[in-house]
Formats: sequence, structure tokens, C-alpha cells
Amino acid sequence: MIERRPFASLGGADHGWLNAKHHFSFAEYHDPARMGWGALRVWNDDTIAAGTGFPPHAHANMEIITYVREGAITHQDNLGNKGRTEAGDVQVMSAGTGIRHSEYNQEPGTTRIFQIWIIPDGRGQPPSWGAKPFPKGDRSGRFVALASGLPGDDDALPIRSSARVLGATLKAGESTRYAIGRHRRGYLVPASGEVKIDDVTLSARDGAAIADVESFTVTALVDSELILVDSAA
Repeated sequence: MIERRPFASLGGADHGWLNAKHHFSFAEYHDPARMGWGALRVWNDDTIAAGTGFPPHAHANMEIITYVREGAITHQDNLGNKGRTEAGDVQVMSAGTGIRHSEYNQEPGTTRIFQIWIIPDGRGQPPSWGAKPFPKGDRSGRFVALASGLPGDDDALPIRSSARVLGATLKAGESTRYAIGRHRRGYLVPASGEVKIDDVTLSARDGAAIADVESFTVTALVDSELILVDSAA
């Protein structure tokens, strides 16, 4: 099963400084049919105005992955971590027993991010944060693990869930196949471009909920940038 979820059908809110679209129920947007997808709980598509951001706030017991699509995001937390993550790169915050952090767009232009929350396999571990550059050329024509709690993904940022977040860039006409397994759930969003997943067409920022397939093929109709979450069902 591959179900297209058009960008226009997503929930969300425009706060002026923040225009947020929600693939799943979040904040004041509630849809009982979209409470998550396997261990994937949140996928927010955020556009953040220059010089604004999220003031200090707390999280616990969640793996929070930020993929920067445009601009950069600057992180600071109560553990003393500080960092700036640029377009194409990734940061991971394992909230664990609790962490308080802020995220600001300190750039002169707009920043656009995907913020992805994945339920951890366990609770009660100490919080942590990390970031890493992922050159887009390294994922040309194939999916590369950006954040993962699965064995073998040694170059990915670690998360505490039996899941992985992957990225790929495909040129027009190029295809790649991903073996997910029928016992897993996938959720794929083109950050840019237009693709076909088997026989389902996705435009930029549409979502595709994937289940009960051994594998699927993604073909780019135009040059495209993809993010995929593979998680336990």
C-alpha cells in the first residue's frame, strides 16, 4: 500500500513568523486518522522567517530529527550544546529524561526545515544532541542513512529507535529501489521535485505512507530531493 497525502490536505497554522504544515496531528491540528505512522509520530514542514524562531521549551522521551531544506537553524540547549545546521544537513536531539532548547533562524533569509519526531524504543535515558553535515553528492542516486538506530548505519547520527531517516537526490529519469520489508512502515516526502513511487506520483512536499510492501522504486520525473523514514510498524 502506498497512499499519497497531498500537501494541500495537511493540517497547519500560519503564525506570521512561522508557517507550519503538519503531516500528522500536532498542536491544535487533530485528525484521528493521522496520529502517526508506525513509530513516526510527527512530520512538520516549517517555514521560519529571518530573525525569528522557537524560544526555549522542553521535550522528553522523543527522538527529534531536524532536516534543513533551506537556510540554517541555530540550536542551544540547557546541556550547553550550541550549533548551526545548514541546508542539507541534519541535527538529532534525543530528549530522554528531559531537555530544554531553543531553535532560531539567525540567517538573513527564510529557513525551511522538516522536523521529524520518532518514538524511542525505551524511556529514561539521558538527553543528548548532535549534528552532522551530509553532502548531497554522497546520496546521489541512492538512499543514505542520515539518522538511525539500526545496526550497520555507522555513518548516520544515532537515534534511540529501531528506525532510520534517509535522504536521496535523484536526477530526472533516475530511479532507486528501497527494500523496506512488509513488517515495517515507510513515509516519504520529496523536499523538492516530483517523483513516482511505483505507480503513485508525488509532488514536492506531498507525503506517501507506505506499508505492506517488500520494496518500492522511486523514479524522479524532475531533479528531486527525498527524505524517507523507515520505522517499526
